[in-house]
Amino acid sequence: MNEIPPEIPGSAPPAGAVVRRRALVAGVAAVAALGGAGLAWRKFEPREVATGTLGDAGTLWSQTFEKPGGGALVMRSLQGKPLLLNFWATWCPPCVEELPLLDRFYRENSAKGWQVVGLAIDQPSAVRSFLQKIPLSFPVGMAGLGGTELGRSLGNQGGGLPFSVVLGSQGAVLHRKMGRVSAADLTLWASLR
Repeated sequence: MNEIPPEIPGSAPPAGAVVRRRALVAGVAAVAALGGAGLAWRKFEPREVATGTLGDAGTLWSQTFEKPGGGALVMRSLQGKPLLLNFWATWCPPCVEELPLLDRFYRENSAKGWQVVGLAIDQPSAVRSFLQKIPLSFPVGMAGLGGTELGRSLGNQGGGLPFSVVLGSQGAVLHRKMGRVSAADLTLWASLR
């Protein structure tokens, strides 16, 4: 039997006890680190936003945004057709990565009645500079920080980017996604009305 002799006051614990204690502490630390990493991944992973509350699209339809090249983007004028609304920023790598995919979706589906609008949560000068380098076929509105509140009203409680909302031709929110969209998302959304 491996009995650990009782410690004598003023003496060092046996070497085996020190090794076991260090292993126990390391194990507890590893479990805590894995648990923290798991919680962080769960909180920030790209995913669909819960559909329990679909958000308030009424706020969206009352908005007007400045366009990067001048003029106004009046959201009310877009009612009556399906709309893919994308909140993005020039400083957001996943946002920038998905823009060509959204642009292709717009070009392929606009003849079928689909609309795509990008709302930039960014400085106007940064958006203008970005769009000179990478032009988009679909309209972009300069939402600025106020766009964060609009996103929250549509279900983006964390305020993260990119955030996409699909609205049907009746103006109701049909689908939402936090994080970068995929080709599979766009295929699914194209079937919605």
